[in-house]
Amino acid sequence: MVDLKSQYEKISNEIDNAVLDVIRSTQYINGPEVKKFQQELEGYLGSKHVIPCANGTDALQVAMMALDLKPGDEVITPSFTFVATVEVIALLGLTPVLVDADPKTFNMDPDAFRRAITPKTKAVVPVHLFGQCCDMEKILEIAKEFNLYVIEDNAQAIGADYRFGDGTIKKAGTMGIIGCTSFFPSKNLGCYGDGGAIFTDNDALAHKMRVIVNHGMEVRYYHDSIGVNSRLDSIQASILRIKLRRLDQYAEARRNAADYYDRAFANHPKLVTPQRSEFSTHVFHQYTLITNNLDRFGLQEFLQSREIPAMVYYPVAMHMQKAYTDTRYKEGDFPVTEAFCKCVISLPMHTELDQEQLEYITASVLEFANRT
Repeated sequence: MVDLKSQYEKISNEIDNAVLDVIRSTQYINGPEVKKFQQELEGYLGSKHVIPCANGTDALQVAMMALDLKPGDEVITPSFTFVATVEVIALLGLTPVLVDADPKTFNMDPDAFRRAITPKTKAVVPVHLFGQCCDMEKILEIAKEFNLYVIEDNAQAIGADYRFGDGTIKKAGTMGIIGCTSFFPSKNLGCYGDGGAIFTDNDALAHKMRVIVNHGMEVRYYHDSIGVNSRLDSIQASILRIKLRRLDQYAEARRNAADYYDRAFANHPKLVTPQRSEFSTHVFHQYTLITNNLDRFGLQEFLQSREIPAMVYYPVAMHMQKAYTDTRYKEGDFPVTEAFCKCVISLPMHTELDQEQLEYITASVLEFANRT
């Protein structure tokens, strides 16, 4: 699904030198490379504070800890998402409240968000799924009306731009009180291990989160709050610095590949191409088709027989997962999400796709779709 080897080969000299420089420096944890990456990412995002951490799941956990959410507080998030979003809410003893997806964009339906709010609701976690932003203008308006915190899960859309009605443009992850991202290797901005970051313009929250990620320790061995051990190591930061300089270039390569897919599958009765929002650019973390009267798993097996990977994100909605069984929800409660879980499939999407590969992938998909 992601050709990290070819991507690395194009920048191998820079990567190798950067990694060796860190090894020679012996400053492996919170070294200069981490601080430089933090500053460069702040500049790229236009965010006042970036707090690097160990992974995207930790970023979400630290964000909720910093907001002093208490057990029993309700946090609204979509049912069509990766488990980490819901996992952290549950781990902290908070109550996940799940909502349905928008049928056009895969993202949280703002109207469903509004309907789910109760007196116990304290926060909402919109997930910018597959590479484009949720309808943040509506979500922020609703959150403001009900005095709710907005924590953006930006693990899949770093680099995307959101345009507000007044023409203001903000980067994905910088619109809520806190934004969170992952640098897992397959992400649009990925390191060569685990990594994550938290964004905020709030000085007090930034200070608090810096303390939390360092064992709740501001002065060494003095712990004024409960914290965690969540740090981005210097080697990963040095790699991310190099890749950050190319992030917009990488996004453009992904969009070009998506354009090719769109043209190849346009108006096919069994294949619905992903809709691009009018208020957000799309950085295509995934290229996800909706199948119509097509054996999705048969297509996946056929592509695998041609040595073409294809993935289903996500086959089971959060409200149907055994770990998150809840008497409040049953099958049929989230019709859009449940339909997606039965009909979506994602094709290879990365920065190294070339014309020959795209022709082979699309021809194979169409061969299966046209004969079944």
